[in-house]
Amino acid sequence: MTDAANAAQIAYWNAATGDTWAELQERLDHQLKTLGEQGIRTLAPQAGERILDVGCGAGQTSLQLAEAVGPTGMVTGVDISQPLLAVARTRAAGQAGIQFLEADAQTFDFEPASYDAIYSRFGVMFFADPTAAFANLRKALKPEGRLTFVCWRAPADNLFMALPMIAARTVLPETASTAPDPEAPGPFGFANPDRVRRILDGAGFRDVQITPYDEAIGAGDLEQSLSTSLRVGPLGGILRDNPDHQDQILAAVRAALETYVTPEGMRVPAGVWIVTARP
Repeated sequence: MTDAANAAQIAYWNAATGDTWAELQERLDHQLKTLGEQGIRTLAPQAGERILDVGCGAGQTSLQLAEAVGPTGMVTGVDISQPLLAVARTRAAGQAGIQFLEADAQTFDFEPASYDAIYSRFGVMFFADPTAAFANLRKALKPEGRLTFVCWRAPADNLFMALPMIAARTVLPETASTAPDPEAPGPFGFANPDRVRRILDGAGFRDVQITPYDEAIGAGDLEQSLSTSLRVGPLGGILRDNPDHQDQILAAVRAALETYVTPEGMRVPAGVWIVTARP
């Protein structure tokens, strides 16, 4: 699939990153599950509804939504990543009321006014033109429909992602030298609630509500969390670029993570926005 609007993201999620997320699906789903469930509770899906799950990834949220709408409803999961959609389709094999679509939600020609609700768990922060994307999604909603999505707040509110880098900088201070564009497509692209509101207003949504939600999350035990940090996020690249400091960096990251070990596994602070709106 090619689409000029989001070509970089399509390439990114269909290369090594998509393969890695597909391989680590069970661990990452465990880490993100409760945050997504808070969004689903806010959405309050009803039996018989048609729901579009944007950026559905490996399908966990689509499966949960399908259970909520029951056999008379329908959930369509949409994503740009072939590796993740392959996992999603395998997980949903034989289940009625759920389907998956490989498409770019920013430009795909959805049937107008065909969905009761649109939902997303961390799938809407990657659009090249988010206002255009949400305008396109709004057209797919019924006039009385609703939108709910979960997105990350700032890195400072999400130690489970920021902590490995903070620890690495105690060994390599120069890793702090470059800061990403806060509005570039990426996990923290919607960290600023004022920007989120501007985007949704510009796309024609109304009744926008942006609510903070905090919870401690984890991807298994200490060693599982450490190995996940090495494969998902920038830490792995830093280790590859600094082979002479690998042992020091790993020791620093392990020591930082140890602070958050509990009898139930790792529990590191995470902070999200639960965003709702009407078309």
